Amino acid sequence: MSSMLGGCTPWPEEFVDRYWAAGHWRGNTLDNLLRGWSLQYGPRTALVHGGTRITYANLNRRVDRMAAGFRLRGLRPGQRLVVQLPNVPEFVITVFALMRVGALPVFCPVSHRTPEVSRLVRITEATGYVGPSTYQGFDHTAMAADIAAQGPFLRRVFTHEAPGTASPYGGLSADRSGCHYFPLGSIDAPPAPARAQSADQVAFFLLSGDTTAPRIVPRTHNDYAYQARAAAELVSLTENDVYLAALPAESNFVLGCPGIVGTLSVGGTVVLVENPDPAACLPAIGRERVTITSVVPAAARLWLDLLPTVQADLSSLRLVQIVGAPLDRPTAERTGQALGCRLQQVFGRAEGPLTLTRPADPDESVLTTQGRPLSPDDEIRIVDVDGKDVPDGEPGELLARGPYTLRGYYRAPDHNARSFTTDGYFRTGDRARRTSDGNLVVTGRLKDAPLRADHEDPSSL
Repeated sequence: MSSMLGGCTPWPEEFVDRYWAAGHWRGNTLDNLLRGWSLQYGPRTALVHGGTRITYANLNRRVDRMAAGFRLRGLRPGQRLVVQLPNVPEFVITVFALMRVGALPVFCPVSHRTPEVSRLVRITEATGYVGPSTYQGFDHTAMAADIAAQGPFLRRVFTHEAPGTASPYGGLSADRSGCHYFPLGSIDAPPAPARAQSADQVAFFLLSGDTTAPRIVPRTHNDYAYQARAAAELVSLTENDVYLAALPAESNFVLGCPGIVGTLSVGGTVVLVENPDPAACLPAIGRERVTITSVVPAAARLWLDLLPTVQADLSSLRLVQIVGAPLDRPTAERTGQALGCRLQQVFGRAEGPLTLTRPADPDESVLTTQGRPLSPDDEIRIVDVDGKDVPDGEPGELLARGPYTLRGYYRAPDHNARSFTTDGYFRTGDRARRTSDGNLVVTGRLKDAPLRADHEDPSSL
């Protein structure tokens, strides 16, 4: 991990060499990968949101122009910006544009308010904020203005206007605290030559699921590109697939398991909807011929309950990923039958470790386990209270290290001392056991582990 950004823990050199030698890390930044995808899949549809359709070529062109616009507004490599957008095309465009500048998106659920957002701004020393002007009745611009007035960091606020609305801040160039405001749609300029960036640098920050004080998770271009690519391969994703992003786009599951990034990597289409409500999702599946999606157990139950009342053709679906929390067996059995597709259980953390059932696994494994690690170089241990490995079948704490699992939270040395073993394993705080055929069954949190947000709540993923 590049030394350009203090507060991040690098992988030890021997592991860096191992992951490169295995072909996991390939030295390409995510925004540069998008350039390649736009050349390869140019006229194909990359993003769909309601009536809006954006091709790969147009997506890359808009990213180029927004990146140039951000540079004109003074954004520089290494600066952090809190990104708090719903599932709209501007989320994808903004994130790739910031990465193209070399700036670092700090992902923040759109449901977060001043206490959480101001904490993120303070820890990351974020100089910018990208969010809706107002969303679902909440004034995000006013919140950003309050946070800017409190401290020395926030100096640029970029607001996304819903079509047909105008922000009262639209004409405000700067307020008394010296913070400048810009409509996101105005961030547009002729593209400048690309600047060279290193793929071992941090691409963006995710948030952990801790309820009390979410930790900030640095993800590099190398490790995230690998995770999304490997997850896409695991589910045999092709350019004919259509992925429905129903849960929040800034969550690890929807962004890259394989999610948005994995789908774009193969030339597929990403359909964005702004909430996992069945009334929005089920018709979208029929209309766009969606083949794969990810839902939490609560959303899956809701879909099943309302399926008889919503007229939608779901025959295109081939895979539904259940993410964030284990699914009870009766619902698991019902899901595959009612939706007429294969089920996949996925367990993971923003911090990295990811386990998935395989499409070819026996039904029993798919219904009752969270599968096996994504990577052949994932190292998984299940240990007792003394840190000793327990036999298969015995419960213990799940520990992990690997090519996409972090080695330390951002700017949290005290927490890192508790959350990582001396040899670099991440202590997940999750209780699990390994079955005789190598699958993991995750059964909950350890008693003394920090509480995680309820993974039935999509905003916590």
